[in-house]
Amino acid sequence: MKSVAALMAEKVVCLVEEDRPDARRLANGHALLRTLAVGVCGTDREIAAFTYGSAPAGTDRLVLGHEALAEVVQTGEGMVRLRPGDLVVPTVRRPCARIECPACRVGHQDFCGTGEFVERGICGAGGFMTELFVEEERYLVPVPPAIGELGVLVEPLSVVAKAFAQLDASLTRLPWEDDGPRGLVLGAGPIGALAAMGLVANGYRAVVYSREPDDGDRALFVRSVGADYVSSESTDVPGLVRRHGRFDVIIEAVGVPEFAFKTLPALAANGAFILTGIPAPRPAIDFDACGLMRDFVLQNQLMFGTVNAGRKAYEEAVRMLEQFLILFPDAARRVIGRRIALDEAPALLRAAGGGEKTVIHIAEAGTATRGEALRAAG
Repeated sequence: MKSVAALMAEKVVCLVEEDRPDARRLANGHALLRTLAVGVCGTDREIAAFTYGSAPAGTDRLVLGHEALAEVVQTGEGMVRLRPGDLVVPTVRRPCARIECPACRVGHQDFCGTGEFVERGICGAGGFMTELFVEEERYLVPVPPAIGELGVLVEPLSVVAKAFAQLDASLTRLPWEDDGPRGLVLGAGPIGALAAMGLVANGYRAVVYSREPDDGDRALFVRSVGADYVSSESTDVPGLVRRHGRFDVIIEAVGVPEFAFKTLPALAANGAFILTGIPAPRPAIDFDACGLMRDFVLQNQLMFGTVNAGRKAYEEAVRMLEQFLILFPDAARRVIGRRIALDEAPALLRAAGGGEKTVIHIAEAGTATRGEALRAAG
């Protein structure tokens, strides 16, 4: 009998060898795209371990990959903005079919209220870890050539962009402007790094609080973008507050409740605590619920989550990447820590995450657009 790991490896290999779409059958407003690169995150590993995700209706196979950079190969009729050769990032979530969901009916499926949405590469629809795929133009966000391969970071950065948009909306409740806001990022992984760069770019005095040592590579990276770094292994939360004061915004990017909620005393009055991580199932934890409720009420604090983003957040993420390449070009390029080939994907998905951003390289831009289109068209 084959092991679960062996069966999973076969299934993943099967998923990345999907049949080619037929370019002759492109519907109005659709494009044939070639995937150039796909980023891997914890969600992909959870799906590959069969603890999360769902296949499209009528099949038991789910093509993985939701963080993608692609190139337009061919377009159907009715395309407005895109042409062959353009670089794009596909959005992930598709609206639910419920007429009573106002968010989905106006194109804000990232705020879907029914939970019946579909997410490519995650639940109910195939993803982008394949050579070719077809998508509607409205779900494709153009990427300037200058961004190039860093376009694969647009999807994770869109979650940060959405958080900043919601933060800006919440700040309208305060009848003054803070000319020296302080921001704390929990975790120095890819999302934490992107969030730190976003805070610095927006004028925050930013600090990253993570378990890696003060003189480690991640600490050096954080300091290279103008933020400070504090190791949780050597400095507790009271020590963090004594050193930097309390923070107007805390962005959680670790997915570990025990670590995240112990930093709540570091949140300033009127501050916002933003959750981005989705923790794995685990036993309930003990914490001071009375103190949490008292502080949030008496100090006018708020807490909200940010997840799969909408088109506007993707477009803002593209703008942010352009800004990062101007402000800290070397650091922006170092967010991607590892690049692998497609045939290495099954082993990667079985392995535990190492915290660095890994990208699966699938094709080079512009190398075979015409040939691919001709072969797909038969």
